[in-house]
Amino acid sequence: MTHSPLAQFNIKKLIDIKMFGFDVSFTNSSIYMLLASILALTYFYLAFYNRKLVPSRLQVSAEIVYNLVADMLNQNIGVKGRKFIPLVFSLFIFILFCNLLGMTPYSFTATSHIIVTFTLAILVFLTVTIVGFVKHGLRFLTLFSPHGTPLWLAPLMIVIELFTYLARPVSLSLRLAANMMAGHVLLKVIAGFTVSLMIYLKFLPISLIVILIGFEIFVAILQAYIFTILSCMYLNDVINLH
Repeated sequence: MTHSPLAQFNIKKLIDIKMFGFDVSFTNSSIYMLLASILALTYFYLAFYNRKLVPSRLQVSAEIVYNLVADMLNQNIGVKGRKFIPLVFSLFIFILFCNLLGMTPYSFTATSHIIVTFTLAILVFLTVTIVGFVKHGLRFLTLFSPHGTPLWLAPLMIVIELFTYLARPVSLSLRLAANMMAGHVLLKVIAGFTVSLMIYLKFLPISLIVILIGFEIFVAILQAYIFTILSCMYLNDVINLH
């Protein structure tokens, strides 16, 4: 089974740890999430620790990423969204680095596991819900009753809106995990046939692999963006009660 395209997603214990009856072992997933965090911190430290009037390429790239997230919040929420920049920026960078790190040979893609993406989605969900109640109190519940809904239709709409709201962390986490897993499985399957196909098609299979890797890198960036932009939209819903 070592050649199975799904073997790359196996969780392996590196340090067995038990706390209060719970298994909190340090795994290959843990080490790659930690590595993604360290790489992200190192990248931004090197980019900003010695800022210059004429910025370096590293500083320019870091500023582009920061402005991208700031623009997302500004376009979706407005000025009120500035206070959420640390949260949204951290989410985007963590997911982005986990996704890109998973593209390196013999690595592990933490965001291909639903437990990781669901934890991130629950963080967003709880933050959004708490912000809604803190800002609006019980008026936050009007989010589940769209303005202008006829009285006779209101009970059904409330149930539908509530179900949709509660399903957000599930859809948010599944979208990211499924896309990352599907892309890596496809890449693994095609790579497995590359050597055999080269006998008949020369270097065409290698070209196909290079194209697929480029596409996967694009998907890795896109999925981080989608997760983040949806988080901004959810925040906008509760802040402005849309």
